[in-house]
Amino acid sequence: MKPANPVRVLFVCLGNICRSPAAEGAFLHLLESENLIDRFIVDSCGTAGYHVGELSNVTTRKVAKENGIELVHRARKFEGVRDFDTFDYLLVMDQSNYQDVVSHARNDADKAKVFLFRDYESDFKNSRGKGVSVPDPYYGGINEFREVQDIVMRTSRGFLNYLKLTKAL
Repeated sequence: MKPANPVRVLFVCLGNICRSPAAEGAFLHLLESENLIDRFIVDSCGTAGYHVGELSNVTTRKVAKENGIELVHRARKFEGVRDFDTFDYLLVMDQSNYQDVVSHARNDADKAKVFLFRDYESDFKNSRGKGVSVPDPYYGGINEFREVQDIVMRTSRGFLNYLKLTKAL
């Protein structure tokens, strides 16, 4: 049973078949491992509708499975007003997605919900600072997909740690 006020998180990339479903799956896997799944509503989407209704990219699913994560999400397109009204955090994978999502914001409160996902990365060796994108593996090989999986797992941990500090989970 979901609590009265679950934390609502939406992961956003371009097509919703590589990065955002990988992030959604990694975050859900982490929540399950920490018995926090009932305190959250988690989803993912894309700013473009290229793949609506499709499963995640086959290599995204393969790499997730190598990490004990089963991806069953079907791609959907970002729905502006509905998603701003539904979610507390809209975690985007790159600057282009950030601009696309913010362009649908009705006001400053909507804009305040949008963050670059890697700004929460828990890899403190990352000296690049804020504003770093999750690379798009779509045209790459399996190593690029594995790099993205590592990033979303690490960043999911950082985001959950942030929420534990700020939301008293």
